Amino acid sequence: QVQLVESGGGLAQPGGSLRLSCAASGFTFSNYGMRWYRQAPGKERELVAGISSGGGTTNYADSVKGRFTISRDNAKNTVYLQMNSLKPEDTAVYYCHARTPVGYWGQGTQVTVSS
Repeated sequence: QVQLVESGGGLAQPGGSLRLSCAASGFTFSNYGMRWYRQAPGKERELVAGISSGGGTTNYADSVKGRFTISRDNAKNTVYLQMNSLKPEDTAVYYCHARTPVGYWGQGTQVTVSS
């Protein structure tokens, strides 16, 4: 059974950092690209960052370029999102997504940026 379990969310001050992790199981992690999405209250879910199966290709939403870094460790079946220079507008529930034919989602982790 496929599982994607996010962790690392919490409260951060503006300008601070958080590192999200998404541990995957139940499928061949190294075969698939992975993405991070976020959804703020009252807004649609938006793509934040993506990474190819081997990790050699990444892409980012314009709003996070230069501040967020997506990476993966295929030996640990884990994808990460390093978030630096956080802003209040980064407040959202963050979800990881596996780009398998079915398209699996984690349960989400809350990130709140506030002083």
